[in-house]
Amino acid sequence: MQNKPIAQHIDRLWERALPEGGFAEKIGGNYRPDSTAWAVLALSATGIKDDHLEPSRDRLKTSQLNDGRICALPELPDSYWTTPLAILAWQGSAYLRDAQSQAIEFLIHTTGRHWNRKDDSPAAHDTSIHGWSWIANTHSWVEPTALSLIALQVTGYGTHQRANEAAHMLLDRQLSHGGWNYGNTTVFDQELRPMPENTGMALNALAGRVAEEKVTRSLHYLESQTNKLCTPLSLGWGLLGLGAWGKRPDHAEKRILESLNLQKRYGNYDTSLLAILILSFFLSGGISDFC
Repeated sequence: MQNKPIAQHIDRLWERALPEGGFAEKIGGNYRPDSTAWAVLALSATGIKDDHLEPSRDRLKTSQLNDGRICALPELPDSYWTTPLAILAWQGSAYLRDAQSQAIEFLIHTTGRHWNRKDDSPAAHDTSIHGWSWIANTHSWVEPTALSLIALQVTGYGTHQRANEAAHMLLDRQLSHGGWNYGNTTVFDQELRPMPENTGMALNALAGRVAEEKVTRSLHYLESQTNKLCTPLSLGWGLLGLGAWGKRPDHAEKRILESLNLQKRYGNYDTSLLAILILSFFLSGGISDFC
């Protein structure tokens, strides 16, 4: 690794690797599929050989149920939000192509709960547009929908009806002044505030699908935030969101290293957060460009 400042943080990520494959969310912790998927993506971006990652990709397969979903925890089979992460982590692995195909089929045939919006609804977004939810039998929100759309695009399903509707849903949840939050726009006639991480995710999912004029205000919002962001989730996704549209700032690597060095003050970042920062360090574009 030529870049020594980032190398120490990659080593710190490897410290969460488990002997039987997979990664824990914290040093000394237990296996988690979301941590494993993010670690695989980040380490793959560094250029590490795939054979070093296969044990972790294979460990993800142990979390897959018969219908193709990948659960966040075995005791919570309805928590299928980790499915698109596994799909992305399995991309390019011929050995796990069948597992990936099963997971894609699960996404295509799964949706959150939706209904026709009533005139007196306190929320302004169109509740009838199908996306994906965090857990079964709940409403669709921005993050699981954005990740699922990215997974479908990367695996060649970007023109599928479910992908098209997901893009429509994300555009409907975009705030009028730019950006996205978890998925509401206006509640009781008050427009909610955007969040950098949700905005970055949505912009990643919509890159290459919609004209830039449809997300101009969101790009401007995110560009205005990059000098202020220091937390790994907001900074990492913010840079990935801008990168997906060819607008990665020149100081991106410096800002990432500054965030990583904050661990000296606040303690080790969780594996998923550390991985997102490492991924954003090595990717000049968005996740879809890399996968």
